[in-house]
Amino acid sequence: MRFRLDRILQALLPHHDHFFNMFEEAALYNARAADELLRLPVTSREQWSDIVGRIKQIEHEGDAVSHKIMTEVSSTFVTPFDPEDIHGLATILDNILDNIDGSARRLLLYKITECPPDMVKLMESLRSSVAEVQNGVRLLRRLEKPEEMRRIILRIRTLEDEADDIFARAVASLFERESDPVEIVKQKEIYVALETATDVCDDAADVLESLLIKHA
Repeated sequence: MRFRLDRILQALLPHHDHFFNMFEEAALYNARAADELLRLPVTSREQWSDIVGRIKQIEHEGDAVSHKIMTEVSSTFVTPFDPEDIHGLATILDNILDNIDGSARRLLLYKITECPPDMVKLMESLRSSVAEVQNGVRLLRRLEKPEEMRRIILRIRTLEDEADDIFARAVASLFERESDPVEIVKQKEIYVALETATDVCDDAADVLESLLIKHA
C-alpha cells in the first residue's frame, strides 16, 4: 500500500528533467564552441573561415536553447529553481557562447594571421573554465552532493584568476612587441572578448553557488 502511495505521489509531482536537459544542452554547445576555437591556432589560416562558421552555427543553436528555456520558465507554474535563477543561468550560458563567437569572428574579420602564445593560453584557460561550468550544470540534477559542486566552483574561480593574469601579461606583451596602433587595438579586442568569456564563467559559478546554498 505504501509503495502504491509513493508511486501516486511521484506521478503527481512535477518533473523537471526538461529544464536540466536544456541547461546541459546549452553547456554542451559552449564546450563545442570552445573546442572549435582552440582549433584555430593549430589550423591553417585558409581553414579559419570554416571553423568560425561552425562556431556561428553553434551559437545559433545555443540561442535557440536559451529561447526555449525562457519560454518554458514563463509558462511553467512549478520550476526546479526560482525563475530568476533559471533566467540568470540561461543568460550567462548564452553570454559565454556569444563571447566565444565574438572572439572567433574578430580573429577572422581583423585578418589576424596567427594567434600569439598568450592568446592561445587564454583560449585554453577559457576551455577549461567552460568544461568546469559544464560539470557544474550536470550536477544541478543532484545537489545532494554539495562537496563536488563546491570543488567545481573553486576551480572556476581559480581559472578566472589565472585568466586575469594571462590577460594582463598578454596586453603588456602586446604593447612591447607591436608598434602598429591598429594592430594593437585589433588584438586587444580579441583578448578582451576571451577574458570576458572567462569572467562570465565566474558569473556562472556565482549562480551555481547560489543554487547550492538554496537547495542542497
